Amino acid sequence: MTCPLLHYLNVFSLKNSLTFEMALSCVVFVLLAGCSLALETTQALTVSQRCEEDTNTFVREINQSRPKEYAVTMYDAFGKMGSNVEGGNANQPGLLQQCHSAHGPTFSGKYCQVFIMQETVRYFVGVCVPDSCSEEDVQMLALYGKLKLGKTSLIPPLPPLLVNESTQEIHMTHCLVSTIAPDASAVTCLFMCSLMVAVPLVATLLTAILRCQRNREVSPHVECLNAGLSLYGALKTNVSSGREIILEENNSTHHTLLCLPRSCLHQCLRVFSLQTTSQGVFSTSSSVPGGGYSSLNGIRGLSLLWIISGHSAQFPAITNLDNFKDFRKSAKTSALHLFSISGPAFLAVDTFLLLGGLLSARSLLGSISRAEGTLSPSVVAAYLFNRIKRVQPLHMFVMCLTISLISLVQWGPYWFPFLETIMDCKTYWWANILLISNLIPVDEICLPWAWYLSLDFQCYATTPLLFYLYRLSRGLFAVVAGGLLLMSIVSSAVTTALLQLPVFQPFTLTSDTYNKYYYLKPHTRYGPFLIGILTGMHLTTKKEKLLKKKWQAALGWLCCLSLMALLMTLAYNLKETPAYPSVPHALYQGLHRPLWALALSWIILACEEGYGGFIKSFLSLGLWVPISTISFACYLIHPVFIIIYIGLQETPIHYTDINFMYMFLGHVVLTLVVGCVLTVLIERPYLLLKCSIYILQPHGCETGTECPNKCNRAQKRK
Repeated sequence: MTCPLLHYLNVFSLKNSLTFEMALSCVVFVLLAGCSLALETTQALTVSQRCEEDTNTFVREINQSRPKEYAVTMYDAFGKMGSNVEGGNANQPGLLQQCHSAHGPTFSGKYCQVFIMQETVRYFVGVCVPDSCSEEDVQMLALYGKLKLGKTSLIPPLPPLLVNESTQEIHMTHCLVSTIAPDASAVTCLFMCSLMVAVPLVATLLTAILRCQRNREVSPHVECLNAGLSLYGALKTNVSSGREIILEENNSTHHTLLCLPRSCLHQCLRVFSLQTTSQGVFSTSSSVPGGGYSSLNGIRGLSLLWIISGHSAQFPAITNLDNFKDFRKSAKTSALHLFSISGPAFLAVDTFLLLGGLLSARSLLGSISRAEGTLSPSVVAAYLFNRIKRVQPLHMFVMCLTISLISLVQWGPYWFPFLETIMDCKTYWWANILLISNLIPVDEICLPWAWYLSLDFQCYATTPLLFYLYRLSRGLFAVVAGGLLLMSIVSSAVTTALLQLPVFQPFTLTSDTYNKYYYLKPHTRYGPFLIGILTGMHLTTKKEKLLKKKWQAALGWLCCLSLMALLMTLAYNLKETPAYPSVPHALYQGLHRPLWALALSWIILACEEGYGGFIKSFLSLGLWVPISTISFACYLIHPVFIIIYIGLQETPIHYTDINFMYMFLGHVVLTLVVGCVLTVLIERPYLLLKCSIYILQPHGCETGTECPNKCNRAQKRK
């Protein structure tokens, strides 16, 4: 039964008591429902009383003929439309610090961002409102046009001349607080970072004190201590990806264990001291302990610089360029951006995968040799544990450092693209610890650039299985290795065709599909690592040179350089995202990474067999040795600096080649300096700690007897 209000008002005149009672009940119901709806509507259309009063005070003041200084400052801090909207300058950030500096009679300025959709254009406008307003209040003020100068909105739409649709759709608001309030997770992470830095510093101080005491005393222990210190001077390590620790006794043929006295704590103290960890970091000697592979220093150093260059251009391109459309056009057409953002820049990741596979094969062969030719479960366990110990301490430090920075740094208006991603560290940190971050949804990864560590370890774990098959049956090994390589090629090609993916990573915020189904996955990226394993097996076990004549080397170099040039050229020709399943895109996607790894394998092989010429001389320069030594720390820390730089900007960055070059050089210098510090403080102590198990034994220090023979063997890679 329906109860229209007017109908039942007429029914009142019928004098029918039953009808009247029914009518009265229906009228009361309708009135109550109407009042409830009106109340909800009123609540939805209003803001908090304090915010409304302060906002009205501000609006009245700016509409005066001579407004007060605080009102002028707040108005001036509002975002306003700039030039080159068609080139990508749609965001209107305003001025955060200027807004926070404004102080009214009962309030201060609060900087917020209103995110708007207008036709297909998405942008945000910075607004300066009283600090009594919440994000919900700001959204209501913007939605119902409460912020006006005269009759003009302080958040005007883009003009129809530039955007066909003049109607604004307000999606959300976000306010940036002016005070720092670290939460429990940030405090915990900050404590962990401080502890990890304090341990080597304290160890350094105590070691220096012990040395001073040693110089003043003469005791039987002094000689043993000096011997131990001389052994530490002989420690040589290369901390680049996948390398093992090399222990040698300088100019010594007498294989006796050099020991340190006292406790295990004393031994660990010396391992963590800077007197030990800083040795060899700045060495420019291109010789590699264990023999060969000096060209890898240059390859690793160049690849690191290539990745930093790509990130230095990519991160601003998706956040705070005022002409990002111009940049996208230039990056896709100009060969100058070969080293910044275009497809070939990301082949540097495949270079690291190749080197990881090569060195993993060499490392495992060395472990098998030390175990008298046995590939036992204990050898495999030690092999994997050493890899985890080599990667995770610094990885965890950078993760904790990043979580701390979220709460401790006062960010600017361009922080929002990274905020949600970095905040995932508080929820999905366990994926980084388990080294499976590349297997979870891409929008939930903590430290997005750390996906490589998970992929590398997953590939690294396959090396013992391949070696087991190789020792079991050469034919079975060839079938499995060929099948894995074919799987990588086919899965990449099919994924690209079915999902219509571009051939290199998009530098927009809409690249989730590319990352989720292709770029981060082990089955599509395994090819270069497998080629590295095969290359490492050949170089380590070969009995004679593969290249015997110069014409073979010349032909190999011609094919290698032509192939690399072809891969880079095709990346530009296939730069557009296909609108339908494309065979050329699929074939290129499936083949270009393994082919790139194959070309690099030739370069390494030619350099090792004496046919590298000036290329080997360049790759073996002493300049690359320290860069290679700190490359792992540099890879982990450089995105943090780029994000901080972008997050602290209050105005957009204008793309020009010279601006990007200066940003790149600045990021490189800062990365190298801090990377060196992190290598010495965080990474190397745990690498050297492995050796202390064998070398720093107290056996015989008191009695002068010789230590067990098993501790005397130098751990040399085969």
